[in-house]
Amino acid sequence: MSRDEKLKERWDLVVEKLSDQFADGDPLDLDAIIYLIGVQELGQLNRRFKKDQKLDLMHIAICKLLAPYGFYELDFVDDDGWPHYKVLETLPHLKAGEQSVLMKEAIVNYFVETQYIN
Repeated sequence: MSRDEKLKERWDLVVEKLSDQFADGDPLDLDAIIYLIGVQELGQLNRRFKKDQKLDLMHIAICKLLAPYGFYELDFVDDDGWPHYKVLETLPHLKAGEQSVLMKEAIVNYFVETQYIN
């Protein structure tokens, strides 16, 4: 099985499991999954977030997801429990499709590491 086929298989599994768990089976898109990762990383699962906080949660998730690639590093967690990351390396300019593949790969790796999928 090629690397792309394995990524697609694992991505589909992540989408299916998360969609069943959080969206009554309606397929979640990439942004929704990034948001869920941000909530998970913040660890404040049972609260409502304002619009600007939702964007901050997505930023947390993106930093967490791209940290293993050397782009970000956890700097500190503030008094309210929000993680803050510092930029280690500027992200390269990628085409939309390339960005999507990078994020899907990072998400799959995140869920493999957390043992949500194999």
